Amino acid sequence: MTVVSESSRGAFLSVVVPVLNEEDTIEPFWSRMRAILANLEVAWEIIFVDDGSTDRTIPVILQVFAGQTNVRIVKLSRNFGKEEALTAGLTYAAGQVACIIDIDLQDPPELLPEMIERWRAGDDVVVGVRSSRASDTRFKKASATAFYAVYNRMSDVPLPANMSDFCLIDRRIMEFVVALPERSRFTKGLLWWPGFSRTVIQYPRASRIEGDSKYSYLKLWNYAIDGLTSFSSVPLRMWTYVGLLIGVVGIMYAVYLVVRTSIFGVDVPGYASIMIAVLILGGIQLVSLGMFGEYLGRMFVELKGRPIFLVDKVIELSSRPDDTTGRQTW
Repeated sequence: MTVVSESSRGAFLSVVVPVLNEEDTIEPFWSRMRAILANLEVAWEIIFVDDGSTDRTIPVILQVFAGQTNVRIVKLSRNFGKEEALTAGLTYAAGQVACIIDIDLQDPPELLPEMIERWRAGDDVVVGVRSSRASDTRFKKASATAFYAVYNRMSDVPLPANMSDFCLIDRRIMEFVVALPERSRFTKGLLWWPGFSRTVIQYPRASRIEGDSKYSYLKLWNYAIDGLTSFSSVPLRMWTYVGLLIGVVGIMYAVYLVVRTSIFGVDVPGYASIMIAVLILGGIQLVSLGMFGEYLGRMFVELKGRPIFLVDKVIELSSRPDDTTGRQTW
């Protein structure tokens, strides 16, 4: 691989950190991240995206990072969701390269120097892949394995199994992702979709340092549906084949009834067989309508064209605690 010089790629790093009610994790995060950033031979900034926190997340950030001139808080007007918060962070990132990392430290920031070296060597996207998920429950590990297996069979943009949000991306990838207008965001797919030079870096996933995950199983399920419907039309197409299969089975059964009646005469139709047929066909029809509804609902959201996120204010930290700026944008 051709090594790209520092002068040609720049040396400014933006660390994008989405936060939602994370007042207890901010100080441990900074205690661990501070030494890593200090040893990097690049200028850096940290962009915290507050996704509608209701606790003391912002005051704690201001307290912990008091006196820092390269920390910015992008406060969204309400809770839009993690994917939208990541888009906001990339929108405000000024660096030649950006690192997306969760504040819970389940993804090790110690890998950041190696990620930067791979970027300097020419990789546009460096993605963290979890080699083990010992901190997750059996159900979560099984569901994650099932999701990637199904997704990669259906999608035109297959992803590395157990891919995380922890990644390092080049400026041009940032600009491509931010420019994409879709409202139902699946950031992992969006980062992998442009192509270019991509690589993965593996690590074991640790437990959260504080608090609980803000992703419930329902949110994870909706996230999986967003991923499948954003990068594949197979769930729609499959119902054509299901309908054809049911039609063929129906024709075969009709031929069987004609032959049986011709040979043995007419018998009394059975209630059970009728109910089974009605329930099976009715269930298939409802499931197929639900799948059509998923795609139709996403078309409805996209056609309205509402902003992906709204910003209440942007707080630029400086050496003076009262020196902040605010503006509204999207």
